[in-house]
Amino acid sequence: MSTRIVVVSNRLPISLNKDNTGEWQIKPSSGGLVTALAPVVKERQGMWIGWPGTLEEANMAELLTKGSKEAGYTLKSVTLTPEEYNRYYLGCSNEIIWPLFHDLQSRCNFEPAYWSAYETVNRKFAQVIAENTTPSDYIWIQDYHLMLVARELRLLTPDRKIGFFLHTPFPPLDIYTKLPWRLQALRGLLEFDLLGFQTARDRNNFLHCAGALIKGLRFDARRQISRVKMQDRAVRVGVFPISIDYEEFAHEAMTKTAIDRTAKLRRAMSDCQIILGVDRLDYSKGIPQKLKAFRTALELFSEMHGKIALIQLIVPSRENIPEYQTMRTEIEQLVSGINGQFGHPGWTPIHYMFRNLERNELISYYCAADIALVTPLKDGMNLVAKEYCAANIDENAVLILSEFAGAAYQLGKNILVVNPYDAVGTANAIHRAYLMPVSERKGRMKKLRRSIRERDIYWWLGRFLRAAAVELDIRTTRNNRYTISTT
Repeated sequence: MSTRIVVVSNRLPISLNKDNTGEWQIKPSSGGLVTALAPVVKERQGMWIGWPGTLEEANMAELLTKGSKEAGYTLKSVTLTPEEYNRYYLGCSNEIIWPLFHDLQSRCNFEPAYWSAYETVNRKFAQVIAENTTPSDYIWIQDYHLMLVARELRLLTPDRKIGFFLHTPFPPLDIYTKLPWRLQALRGLLEFDLLGFQTARDRNNFLHCAGALIKGLRFDARRQISRVKMQDRAVRVGVFPISIDYEEFAHEAMTKTAIDRTAKLRRAMSDCQIILGVDRLDYSKGIPQKLKAFRTALELFSEMHGKIALIQLIVPSRENIPEYQTMRTEIEQLVSGINGQFGHPGWTPIHYMFRNLERNELISYYCAADIALVTPLKDGMNLVAKEYCAANIDENAVLILSEFAGAAYQLGKNILVVNPYDAVGTANAIHRAYLMPVSERKGRMKKLRRSIRERDIYWWLGRFLRAAAVELDIRTTRNNRYTISTT
């Protein structure tokens, strides 16, 4: 009998919005995770469990029935009260776990009520899973919002096969121990059968924390997939760097629409090498540090004046939170100050956009840019770096990437690695990229694109599911990308 896959994430892979008449509209969510997982869930007649993304009253059963029919697999919702949303999601997830896991503990608000709500909502998710799955299903939990689901599910039904993938980094011991509920979180994670991390650094941080804080654990950190042995069970812990649908980005870059848009962008800035920054509005992305480094580059290398320009796209995020409003103001003041200091008629150093772009439009910016400047202060992976490489079909481009992004571990020596806190070092990297010969650019980018093509989102999917041992086996095919069969 085929193994059914049940994906569980904080949000369902759809968005619910009311139109001008007050009628609910269902739209599929975009993004690499949905792109990768939706086909395999559909093939296995599987299920996706998550919060539907609205606190408004709605006929949820009717909407999810319609959404399930359109998706080709079953959607099940976990409902949240406004208080749970505020404390579990805005509070614990985004004011405690997110900053802590990005080494920014000074931004944490360790409010006890937040953790209590986190436990309550994880219990709600476990109840929905228990009611809608059987022991033959494989349950795959996604990300830091749901680290306690396995613990809660074991209390309800101990016979489920359940894996977990953390999309964010995992912090080192001296930072992790700031969490007042550090033991509860660790023990909750150790209730999964398989734990997946983005990099060896994150996997080793977790093992170090578990070994230091929980007595009696045994493991060998040298193995690609370690087995953490406890008194009554063992948990596998592995490294599974997530990626993108390489072929989709490369194909889109070759369409006539993308080629025409790219040419238009290049004509508009024909005298300049284009540097591109694409970031969600978040303090972990290091946007002010990036702008200051660009200013430093202009101060140090006057020969780049009028010959280089930064296009900085910021994707809106959490605009109702005062801290994010303050950050946006700081960014816009930096942009204005740099343009005022260095700009002159015919040349604007920074072109700033604060909005969402459709993927096909974003790909045109990727194709037009000579240099990508990706400088997060900490990132689990950073898929913008990989998208930029995949879309650069002419391969005449340079990727500058923060050493604190997970992608830096995978892409290695073919990128220019920078410390985003080092304005002078980043400025020097910008200057080096500006002067880099075409032959070196092409050589580096060719290797980057090959690496990403060979280890795309489907490679990630197969690698994780294969590590689920006897439950699943992934076999790649040229036309179908992959098929799945039980072993």
